Amino acid sequence: MHPLRAKFNNTVCCLLLLSCTAIAHAQDKAARPDLLQKLDGKWTMLGEVLGQPVTYSMQANPTLLGAFTELRMQDVQVPAEYAANVSIGYDQASKTLIVHWLDSFGAKGSIPHGTGHIENNTLVFTFPYKSGQFRDTFTFHPESGEWTFVLDSMQKDGSWKNFAKYKVVKDKVL
Repeated sequence: MHPLRAKFNNTVCCLLLLSCTAIAHAQDKAARPDLLQKLDGKWTMLGEVLGQPVTYSMQANPTLLGAFTELRMQDVQVPAEYAANVSIGYDQASKTLIVHWLDSFGAKGSIPHGTGHIENNTLVFTFPYKSGQFRDTFTFHPESGEWTFVLDSMQKDGSWKNFAKYKVVKDKVL
């Protein structure tokens, strides 16, 4: 084979490989599940943490070119006592949610990431903290367009105890 022809064939093969890789990555990012898209928008979270009433504002949007849904939550008190940024991604190949929870308690609490799955109208993910697992269950209610967020911590005996519960209501657009 002529050297220029071989070089041309190699170049075409490389370009095809790069194109296929780019398409695969684009399809993965574009595969943000409908349920995650239902989180998009501005919300108010009404509920309780360890039995104490709380109200948070929450903004949710796609981020990182649609690879994740980012939730930005902050206590409405002035000054705020709690804030969190939560990034929820979905791996199409394994059907797994990957969740990174960063909050005002500091860096140590952001390790490890959580993993979970989608069941009908519910996102369920667990964080395997050294002190015990933490399970978050986010349920969408299509009839009202609202969400319920329930956060539970695993006790030493293996049972689950409620840590927080929120009714999440979309803010009205004026």
